[in-house]
Amino acid sequence: MLVGGSVRDHFLNIPIKDYDIEIFGINSLEIIQNCLQKYGCVKLVGKSFGVLTLRVNEYDFDFALPRTEKKVGNTHQDFEVITNANLSFKEAALRRDFTINAIGYDFSTKEFLDPFNGIKDLKNRTIKHINDKTFVEDSLRVYRAVGFASRFDFKIEEKTKELCKQIVFKNELDFLPKERIYEEFKKLFLKSSKPSIAFELMRELGVLKYFSELKLLIDCIQEPEYHPEGDVWIHTMMALDEMARILKEEKIEDEYKKLYLFYATLCHDLGKPFCTKEINGKITSFKHENLGIEPTISFLSKLTNEKKFIEIVCSLVKNHLAPFQLYKTESSLKAVKRLSLKVNIEDLCLVCLADCLGRTIKDKEKCPKATSWLLEKAKELDIHNEPIRPIVQGRDLINLGFKPSNKFKEILEFAFDLQLDFHLEKELIIKKIIEKY
Repeated sequence: MLVGGSVRDHFLNIPIKDYDIEIFGINSLEIIQNCLQKYGCVKLVGKSFGVLTLRVNEYDFDFALPRTEKKVGNTHQDFEVITNANLSFKEAALRRDFTINAIGYDFSTKEFLDPFNGIKDLKNRTIKHINDKTFVEDSLRVYRAVGFASRFDFKIEEKTKELCKQIVFKNELDFLPKERIYEEFKKLFLKSSKPSIAFELMRELGVLKYFSELKLLIDCIQEPEYHPEGDVWIHTMMALDEMARILKEEKIEDEYKKLYLFYATLCHDLGKPFCTKEINGKITSFKHENLGIEPTISFLSKLTNEKKFIEIVCSLVKNHLAPFQLYKTESSLKAVKRLSLKVNIEDLCLVCLADCLGRTIKDKEKCPKATSWLLEKAKELDIHNEPIRPIVQGRDLINLGFKPSNKFKEILEFAFDLQLDFHLEKELIIKKIIEKY
């Protein structure tokens, strides 16, 4: 039987690359493994779950035995799993989360099996749980529910919402490892045209108690002249949806890049709750970009341990105002060069554009003007995707007769400043070094 997401995606006309297959009537994984080996490399990914994986070209296949699951502890590993070849399709599907994920396709009879009316729920665009008792046993389903609602623009059934709230209220999410939460965030970012739907649902279900950095954005006021749409939360949600639109428009395929751009957009104003005040009748948030670094690190650390990823997001948060600041002052190439040392300028322009468009201002045409201006300047210098590189290096000093010493650092910094500030060629910089040192 073909089961799970591939059957659901068939009805939603979504391209399929991952197929889940349940094999009934056989209790031996070895028999299945021997049969599959003629098609490629077969891996056992979980003997306790009875799952074999096979990759053929760009397609991934998971073969599993029918099973029942019973929660016996708090963590995601604390499940008693019993494989049983004699289960009916309905009995095996009872362990699944939502009706739309419990539809099967029987290859022998060429018919769809739909014991919980999942096809009807797909037509009605509804996320509905299967069983009250089994649903609450896996707290990750809260994140899965909001993710599916966001990805497909579906509504979560009220009873399912209540069970999700119950899971959150009982602090069941405490026991989820960050890697599993990160994976659900990853799917909602990469597969949603409106990621804001998921975050609005997290707010409604109480999930934001785990992400205080985001919760503080709610009711954090902004100057109506620049943010007529409302508080920082509303603006952030609008910016997220703009980022999804921009990435699709720009046809960016790199998943890693897309993810750090989404997180930078989500985190870009996390500093505002710490500095927003009213001065002479105007609401200001001075230095919010710098103050946003600490809450960004705090938030991301709840989802990942990858330092490089966190550093990239922080560099974008810290500099997200720079494109407009440089554009307004018509800054020199020197400032653009120095900016390239702090952040990837092409990425920064995308975050800045989502930030600017993610509001209800009337003069939105100014948004691409600023980012295009900066990007063109950076492209002139070929530093839009990488930092400017020093043209004078240590080996050049050695060739001049200098002996390696602590002075090297000072001389190289002097040379780099000449390159950045005066756009001097290498020969002229070396001449200045000789004159000074």
